[in-house]
Amino acid sequence: MINCIDKTKKPGFGIRLLLVPTIMAVTLFLINPLAADAGESVLRLETAVRQAQLNDPWLAGNRHSQDAVESLSVAAGTYPDPKMTLGLVNLATDSFDFNQEGMTQLKVGVSQMFPRGDSLQIRRKQLELIGSQFPFQRQDRKAKVVVGVSRLWLDTYLAQESIALIEKDRPLFEQLADVAEAGYSSAMGRIRQQDIIRAQLELTRLDDRLTVLRQKQETFVEKLSEWLSDYFIEEYSDQSKTGAPVAWASLVVDRKLPDIMMLNPSLYSAGREADPQVLYEFFSQHPVVAALDQKIEASKTAIELARQKYKPEWGINASYGYRDDDPQGNDRSDFLSVGIGIDLPLFTGNRQDKQVESAQSQAAAIKTEKWLLIRKMIADFEKSRTQLSRLNERYKLYNDELLPQMREQAEASLTAYMNDDGDFAEAVRARIAELNALIDSYAIDVAREKTIVQLNYFFMKDADDIIKESAVTGE
Repeated sequence: MINCIDKTKKPGFGIRLLLVPTIMAVTLFLINPLAADAGESVLRLETAVRQAQLNDPWLAGNRHSQDAVESLSVAAGTYPDPKMTLGLVNLATDSFDFNQEGMTQLKVGVSQMFPRGDSLQIRRKQLELIGSQFPFQRQDRKAKVVVGVSRLWLDTYLAQESIALIEKDRPLFEQLADVAEAGYSSAMGRIRQQDIIRAQLELTRLDDRLTVLRQKQETFVEKLSEWLSDYFIEEYSDQSKTGAPVAWASLVVDRKLPDIMMLNPSLYSAGREADPQVLYEFFSQHPVVAALDQKIEASKTAIELARQKYKPEWGINASYGYRDDDPQGNDRSDFLSVGIGIDLPLFTGNRQDKQVESAQSQAAAIKTEKWLLIRKMIADFEKSRTQLSRLNERYKLYNDELLPQMREQAEASLTAYMNDDGDFAEAVRARIAELNALIDSYAIDVAREKTIVQLNYFFMKDADDIIKESAVTGE
């Protein structure tokens, strides 16, 4: 250990001793990373998701689409408007005298058509079923927004914390470079020129990693801004802008990783695949499947609507013809006409029969969409479940074995170097390896949270359930 070094026997000890305070500070940080500065404005995951849902124009557009279909369903259940005709009949063209000919009339007529069978009621029911899909679509959209925004938030968190780790560890490598340069200049110890170059190289590589991570962080923040910004919100929502514009470039996410509660955790504990029938019972209640069920029901009414084509369409008409007196002044009787019109669907082989067959095939095609969706959901669940199982294994391996071992290796390499019993390059490599392991452990934590969010999407009943935190979080 560091405190067991024989100060009287090792040259260059005074220079290497300068490393101790920095190493202790870095080690303390790696064990317990600092929280965000007091009073600093940070973006929590729940806040980001809520804001994204409020600002989503898709939801507003979906509500308008539902209103349009519901209004159309009312109109579709109403009889067509009656038709009125007004005409001058049998007017003599030689004199254009209204009372010259006995058949000359001023004729007013009214007609009304009646649709086939129950087609009005069926069409109205069909549109009502189509309109009933929209609330389920909005539920699914809100859930997908939660998943998408959560992934972006977690990606931003990983980039931000990786930057914090490197920036906190960078002083150590600067100290190593200074010590190597001082030792080489004073010819104390076994410092070589290549050690100085190696130290500077590692500093340069750290700077490059910081640049890459900052680029990733900025990219994720800009993607988040697409969901969080309230630009033009007045154009599609009753809401109005609140507060000053957000400086997206300086956005900071909460440094505390949320502990998201898993929904139906018993399905993940088994080492084998879950029973498809059990998964079907869960997935059949999912909003995206419920919306498809309404679409299937609407397609069934399309079959009934096509069958109404076998029934006749009919209408009534009535007209009143006014006649003027004859040239001698005698009164002429006016005319009243009443009639019924009807079409006879006698030749149904190439029209009505084919329309019914088409509606039946369309309904069967929509049913296959449901089974394709269920199969995909089951496959995606199994993929995510397996991924979570492996991530849990890595999480335990890192925390129980790998991180402690990497820390011990780094301390041992540095102690050996300070006692002139180790290589400078090995001490640097050990510290780099420890830093990489810490960043990898953060990546595993974030990957676990992403997978849990995706799995919760399959079983949620409300979009807010997807990122609900465990009860022990606040303890």
